[in-house]
Amino acid sequence: MLAETICSAVSAAGLGIAAIAAYRKRFLSAARIAAYALVPLGLVMTGAVAWIAGTAFSPVAWAGFGLLGLAWLLFLSTRAVERRRAGGGQAAVAEPAPRAAAPGAQAPPRAVTGKPRAAEPAGDDFSDIEAILKKHGI
Repeated sequence: MLAETICSAVSAAGLGIAAIAAYRKRFLSAARIAAYALVPLGLVMTGAVAWIAGTAFSPVAWAGFGLLGLAWLLFLSTRAVERRRAGGGQAAVAEPAPRAAAPGAQAPPRAVTGKPRAAEPAGDDFSDIEAILKKHGI
């Protein structure tokens, strides 16, 4: 009952302020203030204020909100575990298996041994690229 009275007083005060703004030829501001002022009155008339007041002071309602929060946390944690499992399995599947060299194909490049490579002649710089392109038929 107190909440309804307060909301009605707030609406009345807001409509008074809107009337003053309209008197000062600020019609856009007056319309906006009137719109805000009518919201609390509309909430009282629909019963939303009574529902909120009943919910805010009800231990059963708070227990229900707690259960909803717990359900939400369980849902999120199971989704995280599901994604983690799927992510680990996809990484193993996504890697291509090494293929055997085709007959007549060039040998794969040497493994890195940590030794500095000798300077190669300028004409040999693109031989690796040419071999890759020929391998793919380009």
